[in-house]
Amino acid sequence: MDNAVSKPMVSSAPIADAIRLETLDGYAAHWRFGNASLVWSDPFGLPPWLKAWWTACGQGWTPYLLSIRVGDCLVGLAPLMRQGREVRMMGGPDVCDHMDFVVAPDHAHEFYSALLDHLAADGVERLTLWSVREDASAMTALRAAAEGWGARVRSEPHGQSFAMPLPATWEEYLQRLSGKERHETRRKLRRLEAAGQVTLRCVRTPAALPPALETFMRLFRANRADKAAFMTEVRAQFFRDLTLGMAASGLLRLYFLDLDGRPIAASLCFEHNGAVYLYNNGYDDAYRSLSAGLLGKVLTIRESIRAGCRSYDFLKGSEAYKRRLGGLPVNLYRCEIVWGPKQEACR
Repeated sequence: MDNAVSKPMVSSAPIADAIRLETLDGYAAHWRFGNASLVWSDPFGLPPWLKAWWTACGQGWTPYLLSIRVGDCLVGLAPLMRQGREVRMMGGPDVCDHMDFVVAPDHAHEFYSALLDHLAADGVERLTLWSVREDASAMTALRAAAEGWGARVRSEPHGQSFAMPLPATWEEYLQRLSGKERHETRRKLRRLEAAGQVTLRCVRTPAALPPALETFMRLFRANRADKAAFMTEVRAQFFRDLTLGMAASGLLRLYFLDLDGRPIAASLCFEHNGAVYLYNNGYDDAYRSLSAGLLGKVLTIRESIRAGCRSYDFLKGSEAYKRRLGGLPVNLYRCEIVWGPKQEACR
């Protein structure tokens, strides 16, 4: 969908009192000690995530993290990176499923208007956003501010994510499934339990992580040829840095499905603001007949319900199991906001 007007206009929003270029450490300090009104909507914009991505994958870009204040109030953070006259959200769509700004909702218009004014004044002519949820601030408040400000806004579908609210009990969850899926889930769990001693083990701490992560990587690579090709050494280092940083922040949930003490499936999850995110998984193909891969995920759902989590996010991708297990689709978009000379070239 496209919208265009002739040229950027002066913002009608209150002028920001301070727009600062932040370091990654400064950005992290806002997360640890900052304004409680800021919404960190998902784990992909958190400092441990961005630091891991930048270390492994940020070559060719310059960090461009901005903080914006109106009066004494910090109203938002823009985790951006810059290359010439273009800025993008820091991160990449291959390993960052969702992207959004960190904004105080009551000040979203001031934040985005000030951001656009600053970018234009600093010689930027294009803002590119990947994998933005349809309900994200970047697709609602930013889009409205950009169109009113006079930029050309272009967005296009960029896949789907799947998520679901969690009920209070496991039985309530099972009742939400179709009759066939409920029957199959119970049958597969009974078959697994008949095969030996079943344990769902969770690794959370930095000290326990190194050997556990190597086990996860082994299962991940052995699962499918495309997963083995995906896990290059660069991405492997990203996974190591990411999981260590998230573990140190208390957000890691690395689950192993063990059968008689042997790990047969692994699910790499993160818990943030009461939501569990299933980031990646793998299983031992020798246990395919026991549905090890599927049940490894099912048991993390059960554990998330037991822990009182409010939602479970299967993240990006349209694999059939996500719908079968109750996931509801959330549309993702790629969005470009263009102004200046490039705006005319895009028409």
